[in-house]
Amino acid sequence: MSVDGTAAYADLTELPPLVERAVRVARQAGFAPSCRPEQGRLLYAMAGGAETIGETGTGCGVGLAWLVSGARPGARLVSVERDARRASLAAQVFADHPQVSVIRGDWREIHRHGPYDLLVLDGGGQGKSGEQPADPHRLLRPGGTLVIDDLTPARHWPPRFDGAVDRARMHWLDHPGLDAAELRLAADLAALVATRRFDGAPAD
Repeated sequence: MSVDGTAAYADLTELPPLVERAVRVARQAGFAPSCRPEQGRLLYAMAGGAETIGETGTGCGVGLAWLVSGARPGARLVSVERDARRASLAAQVFADHPQVSVIRGDWREIHRHGPYDLLVLDGGGQGKSGEQPADPHRLLRPGGTLVIDDLTPARHWPPRFDGAVDRARMHWLDHPGLDAAELRLAADLAALVATRRFDGAPAD
């Protein structure tokens, strides 16, 4: 989710119809921090290579709509949202898409439906950092992809945040089970994309 992400769609045309629907719901609900279009296009492109897709932090479903729009036929998508109203609104957006499940709950509910070929960690940092960040060995199949969104592009090495080394970002860049890189999506927006290494350890 990005601050004022919903507003970024104001002048855009030719969006996937499902994305337009989710943006409309977000506007009507007064939900500002939707997935930005730049991030959405990345998700759209990456979804086509996955059979099982997970997301945390559904919001009103804008990022999930990009994923669904780009996903191959037969793909299964699961998204978790902790806010009951937003989860209900998002579920209505995807009511005609039986391959999509929107679950109300803490981000850890995503574990129940994995492992994933593609996992997007969203939603205000839930699972992205902290004392117990998401474990890619539990959540991703070998070769599976993790996306960490809504970052400010790094301009120094090591990357810094509020004047100190960005430990949350370095956790993923230095993770021994991942090959990770930062992608700049706009002058003020970046994402980390990481692939789980083929190390022989099975996902739970």
